[in-house]
Amino acid sequence: MPSALAIGDFSRATHLNIKALRHYHRIGLLEPAEVDPFTGHRRYTTDQIPTAQVIRRFRALDMPLEEIHTVITTTDPAARNELIAGHLQRLEATLARTQQAAASLRDLLQPPADAAPVAIEHRRALATPAAAITDVIDVIDADAWYQGALGELHALLAAQKITPNGPGGAIYANDLFSHERGQATVFLPCDSPLRATGRVTTLVVPEVELALTVHAGPHTADIDLAYGSLATYVTDHALAVDGPIREYYLIGPHETSQEDQWRTEIGWPIFDTGSIPSPAC
Repeated sequence: MPSALAIGDFSRATHLNIKALRHYHRIGLLEPAEVDPFTGHRRYTTDQIPTAQVIRRFRALDMPLEEIHTVITTTDPAARNELIAGHLQRLEATLARTQQAAASLRDLLQPPADAAPVAIEHRRALATPAAAITDVIDVIDADAWYQGALGELHALLAAQKITPNGPGGAIYANDLFSHERGQATVFLPCDSPLRATGRVTTLVVPEVELALTVHAGPHTADIDLAYGSLATYVTDHALAVDGPIREYYLIGPHETSQEDQWRTEIGWPIFDTGSIPSPAC
């Protein structure tokens, strides 16, 4: 019969503190072998040490307690391995985001000496007939929403045998940035008559003067830096006017799955007097 340990000794043996052991007991994750009915003192057996060590390692990897409970109680090795593999994939994705954020912060603190200036140009975007989807969204959902909406537009135009006559784009209301919720419209230019279907409608995208710059890569990769450079330029030259931001998806998920090849043109509405040369940096 395995030897019994008081909770303090078990804590030292497993490097799980007493508070954690009491919590794990309450939630049924790691129950002591014996609880004194009079004193409430908990005692654990030595054969519970390996289970405690497994729990400690999973917690060090930030696995939720509910998942740990499933892992250590399941009798199906395939299900157990699937849970562990899924958590490791989430960890790897988190690590990649952390490394990306760290690299971005390093570049902000110590910009590369050979960094090229941000290229900015002026352009009048003419009024354009288009197929469009409009919705009120949360800013946290903007990336997934625009990709889904743009895919839906491409699919509908293909079904109606209509060829887009330009890259897709989007119009984002200022509230989406200032209040993290607002109206967004994704559009795909087309001259041919379109039969509106589902949430897809027809739209004439308004004419506007824009200062534009191009962001390379997915929107999660420092697109805020491109926005910041564009805002600085427009403000320094006293060109800004009220109006929604435009984005044009020159190369995106519809063209390639290689995210580093994506190119998004960001347009800030301006009043162009023609006195500033274009392109400008």
